[in-house]
Amino acid sequence: MNLVPVQPSDPRLADYRDLRDVQLRKSLEAEHGLFLAEGEKVIRRAAEAGFEPRSFLMAPRWVDGLADVLSASDAPCYVLPEELAEDVTGFHVHRGALASFARKPLPTVPSVLARARSVLVLEDLVDHTNVGAVFRSGAALGFDAVLLAPRCADPLYRRSIKVAMGAAFTMPWTRLPDWADALPSLSALGFTTVALTLADDATAIEEAVAGLDRVALVLGSEGHGLSKRWEQTADRRAIIPMREGIDSLNVAAASAVACYITARR
Repeated sequence: MNLVPVQPSDPRLADYRDLRDVQLRKSLEAEHGLFLAEGEKVIRRAAEAGFEPRSFLMAPRWVDGLADVLSASDAPCYVLPEELAEDVTGFHVHRGALASFARKPLPTVPSVLARARSVLVLEDLVDHTNVGAVFRSGAALGFDAVLLAPRCADPLYRRSIKVAMGAAFTMPWTRLPDWADALPSLSALGFTTVALTLADDATAIEEAVAGLDRVALVLGSEGHGLSKRWEQTADRRAIIPMREGIDSLNVAAASAVACYITARR
């Protein structure tokens, strides 16, 4: 176990600085090929999924709880009193421990879909919390993979990981290389693409997925929903029926309902 006492100004803590600055973090994490995990459970799940630790940062009282993870790695564990950690991260790390892990190369779409029957396809979700919630719902309700449009938020951003409780570590996922023909390409691979939308020809989600073998459930962005291109190129359009006067749920809630129904088709 490589424990290293540090002060907030230590340059070795660069991976952990300014965690609230989303644009800065996106640039830094992409440049250095890293992501951050927060909290004992999430750190443990990242390590168990085979991600290579770069370093750890934690208060002294969290060291014992993660002793087995720390001992299994040569990565340094920077130890800093909790009252000083905020000087580095920019917020109170109430879960007490952070870890920086190296990202793995993204797999190809065919490899992600090779054994999948139920897939989530996300178009331009920009809120990291929503992306994490969709991953968690999909993992919990039996979906096999997630595909993301090029502009979709990062599932390995710290907030996404925290909300998903590490689901992105074990759920196969990748980004779609071609936005325009993404859904026809999935149809050609044997998936029936079912778009959640308020389109006039949308049918109840129970009807839309009934009897299907391989399903790709398609969810749109928080503001405008699906683009016209994706809405029109989906094989089927579906809606979650609800009481009069309420037309839709937010995408995180809608994904949970739709995953539940689709998984029981």
